[in-house]
This record gives sequence, structure tokens and C-alpha cells, in this order.
Amino acid sequence: MWDRRLLRNLDYSLLCTVAGLTVVGLLMIYSATRANTALAYGDPYFFVKKQLASVVIGLLGMALIFLLDYRLSDLAYQILYVMNLFFLVLVLVFGEKISGARAWLNFGLFSVQPAEFSKLFLILTLAKLLSERENLNTLKGLLIPFLHVTPCLVLILLQPDFGTAMVFVFFFFVMLFMAGVKVRYLLGIIFLGLCVLGAMWGAHYYFDFPLLFKDYQIDRLLIFLNPDRDPAGAGWNVRQAVIAVGSGRFFGKGLFQNTQGQLGFLPENYTDFIFAVFCEEWGFIGGFILLGLFFFLIWRSLRVAQHAKEKYGTLIASGIMAMFLFHILENVGMNMGIMPVTGIPLPFISYGGSAMAANLLCIGYLESIWVRKQKILF
Repeated sequence: MWDRRLLRNLDYSLLCTVAGLTVVGLLMIYSATRANTALAYGDPYFFVKKQLASVVIGLLGMALIFLLDYRLSDLAYQILYVMNLFFLVLVLVFGEKISGARAWLNFGLFSVQPAEFSKLFLILTLAKLLSERENLNTLKGLLIPFLHVTPCLVLILLQPDFGTAMVFVFFFFVMLFMAGVKVRYLLGIIFLGLCVLGAMWGAHYYFDFPLLFKDYQIDRLLIFLNPDRDPAGAGWNVRQAVIAVGSGRFFGKGLFQNTQGQLGFLPENYTDFIFAVFCEEWGFIGGFILLGLFFFLIWRSLRVAQHAKEKYGTLIASGIMAMFLFHILENVGMNMGIMPVTGIPLPFISYGGSAMAANLLCIGYLESIWVRKQKILF
């Protein structure tokens, strides 16, 4: 039911931060694509218009989530979990394959990437599960959450989308920690996982054991360690991104002056490597301010988690915060040559309709938790 107190208790600082990031994103998408008329079908505003449409859809969804109570019934969460699995299976069967991954459902006028919404759906259902379990510091207590996450994780890896799988793993462990699982157990699980990966790696190279990823995909992930090993191949993107970031120097070259992108040296300059374009135009000062906005976004998300009136709200906000944090660290890191290239977008900045809409839905949940933090109001 509508209540005027909802608007009065909104976190306007969070909304202003997201609005600022979104405007910067639209501006940088235009800057990165305006010169490539062939890619934009002769319209320099083509990608900006599509991204703006996703912003409008995301804002409508955000407003709806904000107005409704974020706590749904058990049946609703069961349906949400099954629906999540259904769309992940659907994309494997009927999805469009782009850049080696079958991750998009094409509906003619628009395409949807279910993996972007799957992150939010998994956070919601996992938070529900963890909030209702009494003792997670037992084998049985930990097994259930792992069984909950595993089907989604496997379906993502089958696309294959290693970047999104890494996001799943990161917010999963953060949510386990926030749910009360002891640190030594989490470290033990991580160590065990690394041992299993090491054993699989050794079996692959010594006994030709099949891996889920192809050798060229693994090479693409690890090339950031030494881009000069294949400067014209797998290392090209990393080298050009680092050159673009460095060429911006302290104050940048100025708006619309991203020569690395406009001259065709930097691939995916409006998606994966848009941070490099931003730094080339705005320099160290601009990059510092942008990272400051992201820091404020993470801090406000933590505040929402801290002030949520029950464990379930805390876990949702923690999962969303962890998702944003990993996206930011990974994308900025791969643009600077210190993280593997995984194709993870920069929240609210990179081009991508599904990612933009999903991110705005996440903000809707943060706001819904924030305005309902005081039991006296509801």
C-alpha cells in the first residue's frame, strides 16, 4: 500500500550516486561509439538510445520493487528459484552464441542476457535460505546452501561465462560470512576448492583430462599475467587498455578525445573496456572521482545491510553489495592489466541493457530495505 513516509525515508544520496553513474555511462557510451557509424547503423546515438530504453525499464522495475515489501512468501521464492533455472536452461538450448558464449536470448527487437538477472534472483533465494537456517557451522548446515547454488553455477559455466561464475562464488561466500559461518570454515572450503582446481589442472596437462573450458579460453583469462607473451593475439586487449588508461595522464585528453577507441585499437571499448576510454578522456582525476562514486555506492549498500530490520534484509543487501564490489574490482582491474579479462561489465557505465536493468532492480531492493528499516513505520 502507498505510504508517503516511503518517499520521506528514501536514501536520496544513494539515488543521486546511481543517477550520476548512469549519466556518466550514457555519456561514455556515446563517446565510445559515435565515431563508429558502421557499428551503430549510421546513427551515432544508436547505442545511447538502446541503453536509455534499458534505463527507463530498470527505473520502472526499481520503483515497483521499492513500493512493494521486499519480503515475499515461501511459494514466491520457490517459483523465483525455478524460474531462474528455467531461463538459464533456456539460454543453453535456444540462446544466441556471441564471442564464444551462448548467453543471450534474442527476441528480435531486443536481446536479454539471463545471467545478469540470475545474479539478483540467486541472491534473493539464497538470502531466504540462509536467514531461515539455525546452524550453518555444521556439515549439513553448509551442504544445503552449496546445493542451492550449484545448479545455477553449473548452468552458467556451461554457457560458458566464467566471469559471472566468479561473481556467484564471491557473493556466495560473502553471504555465508554475513549469515554467521565461521571464517576458518570458509577458508577451509576455499583451500579445498583450490586443491580440486589444481588437481584438475594437473590431470588435464599430464593425463589429458577434459576441462569445461577450452585451452584458448584459459589462455585468455591468464594472459594478463604477461600480455607480451602474445601481444598481437590474446594480449592485445590488455595492452591497448593499459595504453589508453596511461595516455590520459593526470587531467585526460578531454571529452570525445579517446584516440585508442576511435582509431580502432581498443576492442569492446563501449562494454568491457569502457573504463579505459573514460580514463583516456578524463585522466587520473576523472578516474579517481568515478571510483569515489563507486566507493560511496558500496558504502551505502553496507549501511543498508547494517540497518536492515532483520537478517533476511541484511543478507540481500550484503549480496548486492558483494556483487557490485566484485564487478567494480574485476572490471577496473582488467582495464589496468592486473586482473583477468572476463567480460564483466562496469556497473551503470558499460553498455548492456540486461546489466543496466538488473543493476537498477538491485538498487530498488536496497531502497526497499532501507525505507522499511524502522519497525515503528511498518
